[in-house]
Amino acid sequence: MWYHFLCLLQTTFLQMSRLVFKSNPPYLLLLLQTFSCMNQLKQIHAHTLITGLARFTYITSKLLAFSALSEHGDLRHAETLFNRIPAPNVFDFNSMIMGFLKNSHSEKGLSVFTKMRRIGADPNARTFTSLVKACVGVSLLDQIYGQIMKFGHGCDVYVTSSVISVYCKLRAVEFARRVFDESLDRNVVCWTSRVFGYCGNGLVDDARDFFDKMPERNDVSYSAMVSGYVQNACFNKAIDLFRDFKRRRANEGKWIQMYLDDHGFEYGLELGTAGIDFYAKCGFIKDTKEIFDKMPRKDVTTWSAMIMGYAINGENDTGLELFAEMEKKGPKPNAVTFVGVLTACHHKTLVNEAWRVLGRMSKIYSIAPEIEHYRCMVDLLARAGRVNEAEILIRSMSMEPDGAIWGSLLNGCLIHGHFELAGKVGKLLIQLEPQHSGRYVLLANMYAKMENWEDVLRLRKMMKDREVVSISAWSFIEIDGVVHKFLANDKSHSHSRSIYQTLSQLSKELESFSNANDSLLL
Repeated sequence: MWYHFLCLLQTTFLQMSRLVFKSNPPYLLLLLQTFSCMNQLKQIHAHTLITGLARFTYITSKLLAFSALSEHGDLRHAETLFNRIPAPNVFDFNSMIMGFLKNSHSEKGLSVFTKMRRIGADPNARTFTSLVKACVGVSLLDQIYGQIMKFGHGCDVYVTSSVISVYCKLRAVEFARRVFDESLDRNVVCWTSRVFGYCGNGLVDDARDFFDKMPERNDVSYSAMVSGYVQNACFNKAIDLFRDFKRRRANEGKWIQMYLDDHGFEYGLELGTAGIDFYAKCGFIKDTKEIFDKMPRKDVTTWSAMIMGYAINGENDTGLELFAEMEKKGPKPNAVTFVGVLTACHHKTLVNEAWRVLGRMSKIYSIAPEIEHYRCMVDLLARAGRVNEAEILIRSMSMEPDGAIWGSLLNGCLIHGHFELAGKVGKLLIQLEPQHSGRYVLLANMYAKMENWEDVLRLRKMMKDREVVSISAWSFIEIDGVVHKFLANDKSHSHSRSIYQTLSQLSKELESFSNANDSLLL
């Protein structure tokens, strides 16, 4: 209803009188919230000039921000509008700086800042967080940092963090350290920026030493250090740190649970469900079940969280049993519940059960399948080799299928040898996700197996023309606490010779086993 009202205002805008606009600028602001293209915006701009409303700075700032920053904007129009503003304010300058940087015109962004200083307008923290990203050299960043200190923004943690990050990207680690040492407010954001910076420059040991000294760590801090280890091929250390993170989080959760139990707190809906979700994601399914059993009352969110908890921790049968119990004596399932149930079916490759669940969801509970349900179902069918069923399901979807759904079908086709369908799906995926290197690689590998070298070369040329970067995927296997990493056809491992000999022997045994079964069938 509200949307239709706004549309009506938008439609009747050009018919409204000049006097109404002069006395009611709020109507114009209301309309500015609904416009989504430059043609409409230009009409508004013309009327602000005719009616004199252009003198209101908040209206011109709104017009400028849309033109400069919106994905449907027009940077040239924004530049023209900006140059016609007699006295731009700091918000106008920020819009232009960010607009130029967003469109990779860093020099123009810097020239706007120069104009800003020339007319005496004072920059704010937002100005500098944007501006430092335009610095392509250390000397330029030094100058900007000098301006930051001059205007008293050196105490702003987000400005400081941005400066540290850019210094590190420019490989000026000592300068980044200097900025950090001069910072008066070193919160977790500032510390984490330095961890990112050290890792990005290959100084993993320094990053870890700094990480260990952090007075406070959050999820982003751990992610920075773990990803730093991975980027620098320290996979064992990455896994050890991730385990430490999970253990610490689990210990915090258990401490809270002990406090609640000792003080006789009741596990209400919000508290209990949060605990279930927390323990399930940490992999402590027994603690999850303990909280579930302690809850005096459980709603659909609680049951759904418990079912999903079982599914993501491999307790698929228990999850399906809990769903059956929920149908008998629990609340009515919702769409989220069925995502958990289908996930459990997916892990067990229970195709017929999944079809039954999907049917009950629609017919019994009147719940229309959403994209998450289709993803589970298509991936399950594809992995089970029932690719024709998967394709029919995709074609019948009420919404547009995404790349993940088509990707599941492609993988299933390749695994089970449905190469004709794989070719069609692969071409569609490349149109849908032209920068996804994995789609090209899968399709090229299929053509190579079929000795269709013409199509292999065509795909490689397409990747080159589109500047698609191919990222090699690693596989990790943990044995006795040691993580071993492999690429496809990788022979860099110290025991690669014996590994390939064992693999060859396994292949021969599987082949002979398959032949024996075929002879029994005859």
